[in-house]
Amino acid sequence: MRESTRPPTVATQTGAVGPAQVMVAIAAVLVLALTGFAWRSVDNLIANIDRIGGLGLGGGRDGAVDILLVGVDSRTDAHGNPLTSAERAMLHAGDEVGTNTDTIVLVRVPNDGRSATAISIPRDSYVDIPGQGKGKINSAYGATKETERAKLLAKGGSDADAERDSTKAGRQALIKSVASLTGITVDHYAEVSLLGFVLLTDAVGGVEVCLNNAVDEWMSGADFPAGPQRLDGGQALSFVRQRHGLPRGDIDRIVRQQVFMAQLVGQLLNAKVLANPGKLGEISEAVGRTVVLDEDWDVLAFLQQLKDLSGGKVEFETIPVADLNSMTSAGESVVRVEPKAVQDYVAGLVGEEKRADDKPEVDPSTVSVSVFNAGGTAGLAAKVSTALTGKGFREGLVGNYTGGSVSSSRVLAADAENPKAAAVAEALGGLTVVADPSLSADTVSVVLASDYSGPGSAAAGMFDFDGTSSATATPVPPAPPIDAGQNGPKCVN
Repeated sequence: MRESTRPPTVATQTGAVGPAQVMVAIAAVLVLALTGFAWRSVDNLIANIDRIGGLGLGGGRDGAVDILLVGVDSRTDAHGNPLTSAERAMLHAGDEVGTNTDTIVLVRVPNDGRSATAISIPRDSYVDIPGQGKGKINSAYGATKETERAKLLAKGGSDADAERDSTKAGRQALIKSVASLTGITVDHYAEVSLLGFVLLTDAVGGVEVCLNNAVDEWMSGADFPAGPQRLDGGQALSFVRQRHGLPRGDIDRIVRQQVFMAQLVGQLLNAKVLANPGKLGEISEAVGRTVVLDEDWDVLAFLQQLKDLSGGKVEFETIPVADLNSMTSAGESVVRVEPKAVQDYVAGLVGEEKRADDKPEVDPSTVSVSVFNAGGTAGLAAKVSTALTGKGFREGLVGNYTGGSVSSSRVLAADAENPKAAAVAEALGGLTVVADPSLSADTVSVVLASDYSGPGSAAAGMFDFDGTSSATATPVPPAPPIDAGQNGPKCVN
């Protein structure tokens, strides 16, 4: 890649390097056996992969295997070992500690293994996050991890135990967030780090891409001429990381990811690169250092299912977006998505007339809601209760909260999975449902703290029920799928 005189900063909008590219590495792993890769070599490669358990996954009981592929921005390898200074410099990763999941892809593989559909989820999609309320989906892992880690350390847990258990909690939160948004139960989990993307791209000899126009964008390091070209790992990192300066920002970046993945998969399915023992060694080392899989996944059996998969049967899709340039009441830029529209779209892609995970419909007129004010805004409980009755809910008690100090707004119910409580929480912009054993089974209460900005609040006048503005919505309908069977790379922005 041509050297740039621009500053070497690669901070994204959130202040961290965004690995929107690293899902590609997992795609490579899943097709290794299709290119003359000896089964004993596959077995050795899989043996080096770190395994994790207890993630609350499904089991492929619906006629397909649904895999959540996650690209993680991490300053350690899959085994928790810090990256070397040379590796951090190569990735422009710096020393910041954090876990960002800026690449989130749900892959659906029917049990016959003859096709695969990879569905990309924009990283800024504004969704319900278990235990956190509404937030960007790429924060589900990291925010939950840090919250849980602080709790464990406060209870006297060791750093190692807190790191292990909080990481598990973060992964579980992301899995649940994706399942809730798409209506698909996740069967298996695959995670790859930023370093893994670079190493695996280099191991296969680089990947061909094509640009409609030349680009020079210093934040990502993307500095490329127009037209077709082959990128090594470091260059590819910049290619799929860029979103600033693109007409549709993150959506165009997702398109870059998808054409890159399609081209890589196509090369692997049609080339003999993996018959090279030297390349096999590079791939094995890269996968062992940077990939994490759930412990219940029989990868060898899964790869055997894929023996008849062809490039033309691997398609890449993106969920529909209601507003690409939405804004929360707190002033945060987000991508607004409508869960029902997403679920209907995904159900159509995977050939399901009805989603297996549909939440039970709740008739608001059967739910009586008490609202209590624990913040400093006078009259807020009454206004929120009026907003709820306007949505069809029945009015319960209204007054000040006497249960002690509350730092965040919440919905209380005897069971945190109570569908009536979930309906109230959704109506108020995605509040967290908290279990309160002292309540009766049919009681739903709302406690409002100073952070409340949903319906009934002063900040909610110009915002939808989910807390995002829509006065100048920029919807992005699904584009035609990108497949891995085309001749040559598709030219993109």
